[in-house]
Amino acid sequence: MLGAKGSMAVAGDSSELEWAIQTLVKNYDKYAGKGCCCRKRRGIRKCDFRKMLKRELNHMLTDTKNKQAADKLIGDLDENQDGEINFDEYWNLIGGIASPISCLIRQREENEKFTK
Repeated sequence: MLGAKGSMAVAGDSSELEWAIQTLVKNYDKYAGKGCCCRKRRGIRKCDFRKMLKRELNHMLTDTKNKQAADKLIGDLDENQDGEINFDEYWNLIGGIASPISCLIRQREENEKFTK
């Protein structure tokens, strides 16, 4: 993966943040399809998105096995209404999950300060 400075990021030399970003990109690529002849990258199809929810996010999201809940989430994320989740739409999902988790982490840290 090319960095902002044009250098290749090496897994052993990566910071935690760089490693996390690489993991998120690899996860997207794992579930996104590729076009047949021109190998143009497509988004994550509904069926593959449901698989991703069940396999990758079952501890952070509720109802990951519920097809209707997954389809509603897809509909909410699919801003361009093309039936697939592109990388920007996927990134919105990650941000939507990370934001409330960050609040919980901060609350936990504050509570720990007061209990010491």
